[in-house]
Amino acid sequence: MLWVKAFHVIFVVAWYAGLLYLPRLFVYHAQTDDTIGDERFKVMERKLFMIMTAGGIGALVFGVWLVADYAWAAFAASGWFKVKLVLAGALVLYHAWCGKLVADFAAGRNRHGHRFYRIVNEVPALILLAMVILVVVKPSMGGLDG
Repeated sequence: MLWVKAFHVIFVVAWYAGLLYLPRLFVYHAQTDDTIGDERFKVMERKLFMIMTAGGIGALVFGVWLVADYAWAAFAASGWFKVKLVLAGALVLYHAWCGKLVADFAAGRNRHGHRFYRIVNEVPALILLAMVILVVVKPSMGGLDG
C-alpha cells in the first residue's frame, strides 16, 4: 500500500502543478493583444492541459485504489475523509472547467479578463490547503463524523 500511496502523491503533485499554473497562463493570455503571443499561449495551454490531465488520471487511479483497498474501511465514518473526497471531486470539476477554458481560448471565445483569472487561480490553492489540513490533522467534523 505504501507504493500506491507514493504514486498517488507523485501524481497529485504533477496534477497540481498544472492546476496552479494553467490559470496563470490564462491571466497572461487574457492580457495578450498580438497574434504571435495569442498563438503561443494556445499551444502552451493545450500542452499543459494534456500533461496535467495525465497527472490527474494517475492521481485518481491511485486515489481510488487507496480508497478501495484501505481508506474506506479505515476512514468511512470520519467527517474529514468525506470532506476530502468532496474536495477531490471539486478538483475534478475544476480541471474539466479549465479544459473548457482552454477550448474557449483556442477558439477565440475567451469572455473573461485577466482579473477574473487571477481570482480563479486561487481556487486550487485553497482546496490544497484544506485537503492537506484534513489529511494531516484529521479534525473532528461534528455531525459528519459517525
